[in-house]
Amino acid sequence: MASTTHFTTSTTIHNPSLPLPSTAHHGTHHLLSADRAALLIDKAKSVNQLLQIHAAILRHGLEQHPILNFKLQRSFSSLGRLDYSRSLFDRTHNPNVFSWTAIIHGYALHGRHQEAVVLYFQMLSNGVEPNAFTFSSILKACPPELGKALHSQVLKFGLDSDVYVRTALLDVYARGGDVVSACQLFNTMREKSVVSITAMITCYAKHGDLGEARVLFDGMEKRDVVCWNVMIDGYTQHGRPNESLDLFRQMLSVKVRPNEVTMISVLSACAQLGALELGRWLHSYIKNNGIQVNVHIGTALVDMYCKCGSLDDARVVFDGMINKDVVAWNSMIMGYAMHGFSQSALVLFSKMCAMGFSPTDITFIGVLNACSRAGLVTEGWTLFHSMKEQYGIEPKIEHYGCMVDLLGRAGQLVEAFELVKTMAIEPDHVLWSSLLSACRLHGNVTLGENIAEFLVSSGLADSGTFVLLSNIYAAVGNWKGVAKVRTMMKDSGVQKEPGCSSIEVNNKVHEFLSGDLKHPKCKDIYAMLEEMNGWLKAHGYTPQTDTVLHNIGDSEKEHALGVHSEKLAIAFGLISTQPGTAIKIVKNLRVCTDCHTATKLISKITGRKIVVRDRNRFHHFVDGSCSCGDYW
Repeated sequence: MASTTHFTTSTTIHNPSLPLPSTAHHGTHHLLSADRAALLIDKAKSVNQLLQIHAAILRHGLEQHPILNFKLQRSFSSLGRLDYSRSLFDRTHNPNVFSWTAIIHGYALHGRHQEAVVLYFQMLSNGVEPNAFTFSSILKACPPELGKALHSQVLKFGLDSDVYVRTALLDVYARGGDVVSACQLFNTMREKSVVSITAMITCYAKHGDLGEARVLFDGMEKRDVVCWNVMIDGYTQHGRPNESLDLFRQMLSVKVRPNEVTMISVLSACAQLGALELGRWLHSYIKNNGIQVNVHIGTALVDMYCKCGSLDDARVVFDGMINKDVVAWNSMIMGYAMHGFSQSALVLFSKMCAMGFSPTDITFIGVLNACSRAGLVTEGWTLFHSMKEQYGIEPKIEHYGCMVDLLGRAGQLVEAFELVKTMAIEPDHVLWSSLLSACRLHGNVTLGENIAEFLVSSGLADSGTFVLLSNIYAAVGNWKGVAKVRTMMKDSGVQKEPGCSSIEVNNKVHEFLSGDLKHPKCKDIYAMLEEMNGWLKAHGYTPQTDTVLHNIGDSEKEHALGVHSEKLAIAFGLISTQPGTAIKIVKNLRVCTDCHTATKLISKITGRKIVVRDRNRFHHFVDGSCSCGDYW
């Protein structure tokens, strides 16, 4: 058999309506076999190569060969030229199941699901019966609802026992959140492939059943990068970042090479923990292992650095990103807002708009938060009104929440309350809690009581609701009110979320609860705490005992304040790091006013920068001052 490895004839098809290459013989003395043509199609790396091969196929009279047509259609489609693929299909006389499947696969592959389904039913109407590859092609890419509808067709044609079809169906139900149906399919599969097990792990992990997902994962003999990613991302998405990072370390130890998806998940886990040192190591790993810093990785790095307290690093990554999209701009704007650098956030917003990017609803959450952090009421209203008037974006509950927070912090409680009452959307408990927080801040007991009673009666109250109301009562010395709130909490079965602070030292995250005695260096931590208390008193610090929500003596209140989780974390940071090193802490709740005052003084006494990320924002304590300007 003569072989031809290069073809000099090149014919370009500009669109499906133009004629395909001529079948005229060009006098070649070499005959091209179907087997040789099929091999060349499989090896083709570009559209131009495929066009040359196609021209040769036409010259040798093989244009109606079903396998070659199938391969050409599939190859053109996989190289992004669905138009060429469709042109071939439309010119095929009496296409068989392979040709139909190739074009259906092409449309499904490129997300044109409705057209793929239309073609499928056209195939049926032409009397062509689908095969297993037809179903596995269309099911892999189509939306869950369409996939479920096609399950009946699978059963009709007796293809439900095919391992590839069942795996594709399992993936459909997993993506659609139908855990029961996915389990039934999985449990009745005679042969379970890596793909099917990964699909089942995905089903469990996106719906929070990480225990079942991990059992399947641990039981796999061979694990590819996809199943590692699913498990790692499951832990990240469900707020279990430590387990996500532990699994990532295991992945590296067994020499599985992480990819872009892996890195985005573990960077998100670092962001949740505020683990800056580990985040920097991951950034170095990305650079040193040839993982491209595209817009997705770059945005994840910006988000990680912002949430880990290093705006400078975030901005360096942001400025170095090529082809930034609006998501990347949003991450940097949100970072500035989170850290209280409101003007920087607004300047960046203006620059983004000037460069032709259209802001999204997320963008406005960022800039409205920035206004709230700095009390920029006029600017906030202007931006809020521009959403619909200028950009056609209907405000969501989050945007109303930002405005209520902005007005409430600024002391405009009446305006905030009016906005809540006149909203086009039903206010949620987060928005009401924001208004309740403003009542605590400005001592409006009457409005606070009314809001709290409404939340309790409507079943929207959570632990934060009761704590805020307790704070309001305690601030005016109403201990009967505090006791009443405690009774309400007990009757409602709601427990106060314990304060927890974490600090990263030498790539390890250490967590502390209030009054914690479990740390191995507990004795040294409390010795430093005593030393800190001595420094504070020498500088005129007086514990703010009015913030303690217990009707106990002043000495007991002072002790309760002195062992707050962030103070324990600071003490550990002081004994575990070199003098002058910045201390970075993450807290799950809002920093109390006493800890805020104490941390300002500690930053001045020790000459240390202390960065605290609480539930709402970042506080940068430097030389006795805080970046929030005591407005938080």
